[in-house]
Amino acid sequence: MAPPRLRFAPSPTGYLHIGGARTALFNWLYARRFGGRFVLRMEDTDRERSTPESVRAILDGLRWLGLDWDEGPEVGGPHGPYFQSERTALYREFAEQLIRERKAYRCYCTKDELDERRRIFEKLGRPYKYEGICRDRTDEPDRPFVVRLRLPDQGAVRFDDLVCGAIRKEISDLYDEVLCRSDYVPLYDFGCVIDDHAMGITLVGRGQEHINSSFPQLVLYDYLGWAPPAFAHFPLILGPDREKLSKRLHPEADVMLHRRNGILPEALLNFVVRLGWSHGNDEVISRAQMIEWFDFDHVGTTSGVWNPEKLLWLNQQWLKQKSPAELEAPFLEQLREKGFSAEPGERLRGIARAQQERSHTLAEMADLSSYFFAEPEPDPKARAKFLTAETRPILQRIRDELAKLGSFDAAAVEPAFKAVAEALALGMGKVAQPVRVALTGGTVSPPIQDLVALLGRETALARLDRAIGSI
Repeated sequence: MAPPRLRFAPSPTGYLHIGGARTALFNWLYARRFGGRFVLRMEDTDRERSTPESVRAILDGLRWLGLDWDEGPEVGGPHGPYFQSERTALYREFAEQLIRERKAYRCYCTKDELDERRRIFEKLGRPYKYEGICRDRTDEPDRPFVVRLRLPDQGAVRFDDLVCGAIRKEISDLYDEVLCRSDYVPLYDFGCVIDDHAMGITLVGRGQEHINSSFPQLVLYDYLGWAPPAFAHFPLILGPDREKLSKRLHPEADVMLHRRNGILPEALLNFVVRLGWSHGNDEVISRAQMIEWFDFDHVGTTSGVWNPEKLLWLNQQWLKQKSPAELEAPFLEQLREKGFSAEPGERLRGIARAQQERSHTLAEMADLSSYFFAEPEPDPKARAKFLTAETRPILQRIRDELAKLGSFDAAAVEPAFKAVAEALALGMGKVAQPVRVALTGGTVSPPIQDLVALLGRETALARLDRAIGSI
């Protein structure tokens, strides 16, 4: 059997949608597992809404997720061009062939005429389907027209879907769909059939909302004498409100919003792959495991529901697994996004190490780390409780011990705290908490020795002096 060829063919009219990302992921995983090719194609025929900025947003989103493509924009390949707007001559060739063979025809009905007929049917309480008025009209190529598919007079269209099983629809339930406009710019059903055949696509994986598109597409494959690809239609993704996840209703539909919110790409892929696919009781699933395990057998037909708490939990699991070196770049991105002056290096990796166990997202990690990069504003309650006349001697004693240290790493700092606690006959908590408030403005931080070492001698001593002076 030849290696499979799969594709992701988004319309570049905005950001990369979560549903599109999952479609890309499922196709990418299947191609990677079975040694196939993953093709990226831009269906950019909506001239009003398709933009270079949207193309860039989709490419950036896929690259952030780590979904590389074997053929397509910026990569090239033997089946280009990979933008539908550059393939109009091909659509014209096949549209005219279908017209000559009386498998399609030019339709001259105006929008106003169609709207009027639609209103008449609505008054009768019936859904409107185009009646084939222009099927036998004489061609008038100089008049505005669209090219419509001429369906068979009877019969049915059926196929075996790799996810949904056997699917069938009677020809009488279909209508003569528009294939392309007068300029031969294709609509979805026509363009993707021509391109999928020209690009050798053997398996089309897409959302269940496209099931009805399969019927006219299969008619086209038959008319053109081409073997159709296999089909796999994936379940919908619903928002937390159980409505279909949409750009209009759900901000979380934007893949790159999650990057801005501090979600790791591994966590988002892990979350998205589980919206419709499962592997036993496994929850935290690596990219390598996805490739090893993925098949359409375990893609369900029930819609997946967006669960923000589950995404945060998964992200926390992935944060815990990462080394500080792996977190350095995305952590730095979050800090700079929040306006903090931070630089890569051992200190930044140390802060990441100290905070990663306590954070759900990189954004939360950056917020929790703010006092490492800017003077903290003390919490009034913490200040009233821990920066008092009773704690002033503790702060002074700690300040003096720290000032004596030759080395200022955590291993040197910890004995200084223990020495003060023993000298004052206090528990470590009684010593550490006033210092923590003095240094961070709050009552929560990494272990006190790590906190002090990461702040550094100059900053730690200066903040202790300010706290002592303010009591």
